[in-house]
Amino acid sequence: MGKTKTVADMGLIDLSTLEQAAECLKTLAHPHRLRIVQMLLRGRYTVGELAEACDIPSHMASEHLRLMQRCGLLACEKDGRRAYYRIEEPHLTDIMRCIESRFGRR
Repeated sequence: MGKTKTVADMGLIDLSTLEQAAECLKTLAHPHRLRIVQMLLRGRYTVGELAEACDIPSHMASEHLRLMQRCGLLACEKDGRRAYYRIEEPHLTDIMRCIESRFGRR
């Protein structure tokens, strides 16, 4: 009889790590957050600029940004009195490329 392969033998990621990945993906799974990521992949923006592009109030944009920062997806940099957001997680480029390829430009 053949030996059953273990998760480690198959090169699979352990479930606790997949739980972390699922939490970050759930955080991304919102149209305003995806728009914010799309913009930040093209440059750095303030809360007000991101809110305007999403057609939402600044306090809602701030909450979206806070959630994405908590997952380590974004970072904030102060420039004088302004705070600019930028992408911290380089793999967001690949995720957004996949989304744009599948759902973009219809």
